[in-house]
Amino acid sequence: MSHIHKRFSSDEVKELLERYSKKEIERKYIQQILRIGKSRFFMLMSQYREDPQLFTIHHERNTPPRISKEIEHNIVKELSIEKGIIQNKEIPLKSYNYSFIKDRLRKTYRQKVSLTTIIRRAKTHGFYLKKPKRTLHDREVLTRYVGELIQHDASYHLWAPAAQEKWYLITSLDDYSRLILYAALVKKETTWAHILALQTVILQHGLPYCYYVDSHSIFRFVQGRDSLWRKHHLLTDEATPQWKQVLQDCNVKVTYALSPQAKGKMERPYGWLQDRLIRTCVREDVTDLKPAQQILRQEIHRYNYRQVHSTTQEIPYSRFQRALKEKRSLFREFKISPPYKSAKDIFCLRMDRIVDPYRHISINPLQFKVHADPHKQVNLRIYPLNDEIAEIRFWCEGKLIDIQKVKNSELKGVHF
Repeated sequence: MSHIHKRFSSDEVKELLERYSKKEIERKYIQQILRIGKSRFFMLMSQYREDPQLFTIHHERNTPPRISKEIEHNIVKELSIEKGIIQNKEIPLKSYNYSFIKDRLRKTYRQKVSLTTIIRRAKTHGFYLKKPKRTLHDREVLTRYVGELIQHDASYHLWAPAAQEKWYLITSLDDYSRLILYAALVKKETTWAHILALQTVILQHGLPYCYYVDSHSIFRFVQGRDSLWRKHHLLTDEATPQWKQVLQDCNVKVTYALSPQAKGKMERPYGWLQDRLIRTCVREDVTDLKPAQQILRQEIHRYNYRQVHSTTQEIPYSRFQRALKEKRSLFREFKISPPYKSAKDIFCLRMDRIVDPYRHISINPLQFKVHADPHKQVNLRIYPLNDEIAEIRFWCEGKLIDIQKVKNSELKGVHF
């Protein structure tokens, strides 16, 4: 099974790997020809991609050098930290990540150690758990274009155990390329946090064909669940949440996952991020959202620009860019539709008010004087500028009649 060099020349193996890279032959046939397993195949593929010209399956056999006591100590130290993470029931990690330890030794201690060495030490010192069997997903969404489907979701976990509070990770992922287009940690999951994600993706990449979400109340009104009493005249999807109103203004379709299993593709990047983000936050003793967000940015960069995706066998950014060059994109240019004048009129919270006889409208304790006739309907488009202040844009009969700024704390009737 091993000893490939006794049955094949380097050029023969190289030719097969080259044909796989060009998608001329499937992996399973190459494995059968070479009589190797999946892990061995990807190890050869990794060596080939590093330098195709110098690729060889021949190497000199030397007695492997023993690792130093310092390296041994650091491996056991990192494995002990891993064990503590796994035993903490509040942390959603149930297995060791030896690849992470390998990266950790290289970056933190400047020590180069092979993965097999770390695994051997783990087994020797009792830091080894068998991986659980993967559950199959009952539905997969297949796409052919970038921008055809944007998977959008939030995950609530103890990302930084030292902070002793759970945060939400909001993420948007392009289904075809697996490129993560948006990722942010927030203390509270709000409608505005999800609208801000829409704004970031659309202004940077354009309007996608469709968003794919679950049936959370932020994304979908469900009769009997989202009302205090049963309204027989208001059925599921007849009331439109704020987040969905933004997409309607943009003419972007929304589709809903019928089960958690249906969102399997989204769960895999989350699992990868959980592994890397939590483990780094533990070792760096992160207690605040800001440094955790910095670590998240680093891990997203690694995932998007360096990591070969297990399904596509391509780096997400490279796959995304290749699709754009080949004109396989359903992204459309974002344009502000009349009568609106700014992106703030689109990516915002909305509410309607009727002008009273004194030409006032109110939001609970706040009252605003408006230049509109009594009994006219005014549409308020509320755009939070920061955590303290929001800009309110007043629209009446297709005209912008006023712009005012207020403190967010005074907008008691507005659910950010």
